[in-house]
Amino acid sequence: MARDSVGIVQTKYFTFENLVLENGQSLPQVTIAYETYGTLNEKKNNAILITHAFTGDAHCAGFHEGDKKPGWWDSMVGPGKAFDTNKYFIIASNVLGGCAGTTGPESINPATGVPYGTDFPAITISDMVKAQKKLVEYFGIEKLFSVAGGSMGGMQVLQWAMDYPEFIYSAIPIAITLRSTPQQIAFNEVGRQSIMGDVAWKKGHYYGGPEPDKGLAVARMLGHITYMSDYSMQKKFPVKNPEPNENFDFNADFEVEEYLRYRGSSFVKRFDANSYLYLSKAIDYFDVQKDNFLPEEKNLDIKFLVISFKSDWLYPPYQSENIVKFLKMKNQEVTYCNIFSTYGHDAFLLEVKDETRLVKNFLNRLYDEVFGSER
Repeated sequence: MARDSVGIVQTKYFTFENLVLENGQSLPQVTIAYETYGTLNEKKNNAILITHAFTGDAHCAGFHEGDKKPGWWDSMVGPGKAFDTNKYFIIASNVLGGCAGTTGPESINPATGVPYGTDFPAITISDMVKAQKKLVEYFGIEKLFSVAGGSMGGMQVLQWAMDYPEFIYSAIPIAITLRSTPQQIAFNEVGRQSIMGDVAWKKGHYYGGPEPDKGLAVARMLGHITYMSDYSMQKKFPVKNPEPNENFDFNADFEVEEYLRYRGSSFVKRFDANSYLYLSKAIDYFDVQKDNFLPEEKNLDIKFLVISFKSDWLYPPYQSENIVKFLKMKNQEVTYCNIFSTYGHDAFLLEVKDETRLVKNFLNRLYDEVFGSER
């Protein structure tokens, strides 16, 4: 095991009663899957919440017993890394509506004894954050040192700043927007229609029988295209025109076709189609560009580090620039960097060197401000 790894980790579970949702409905019981890395200090003021992207989970760093691959942001979380577990207590959880241990559509509805399916209530990014706050409070934490995440994780970061601004000291939203745009909503809608058009979907009540794997695989294929850039696809899949196929049988003649089919077929083994529907809809409704976001009369002071990537066309840099302008209008302290990258939206998982430098410098400065007198 590498010295900069958090090592072998386990997913744990926290359950609480009655979560009232933004739409007024409620869930009688909620279970949250989570992992932690590092040590919570005596004052409980060194905690950082890592929020995951659309199809992520609580396994952010380290290895589960027997796994060959580490958590999805292992390159950023660990001893001496950007989110340094020698300094910070890191919390990562699976979002409400997810399918990796947290209550969602495939969970058992206590009123019926069978999975919720599409009887699961509609959820928002705000509902996800409300559930996360319950988990954070479970540790006795009164204020998070930081909240950080990319893509849908970045939405959760901004939602934390909107809903519980006094509860966070700093925020790191990466590759995200203040509100979903028509183009982003359009991509999500095509994915949803693919799932709902699968004959196995059965209006969301497919548990115990064939699942809408074909529809979910196509939705994932479409999503994956938006995560890459034109350049990164050309580099990864150089076109070598095959000999014309006389039968034109629509086999995967090109490497990119094989890749997308593989990504789709592997995705359905770990993700629930209904969760895809619910989470994508929550993304569509995301909008923190409102008057109650960081109201000036509250005299709030959150330190922000906003990061974007030049080749990201799903959440292009101008949207992060809008976040920066908006925060400055709210008199918040903002550091911004648009990283040159050819990876597209996936860059937030791949541009480790530049992200590490930015996050480390940002957090180190704040660490000195908060803990300098204690050392």
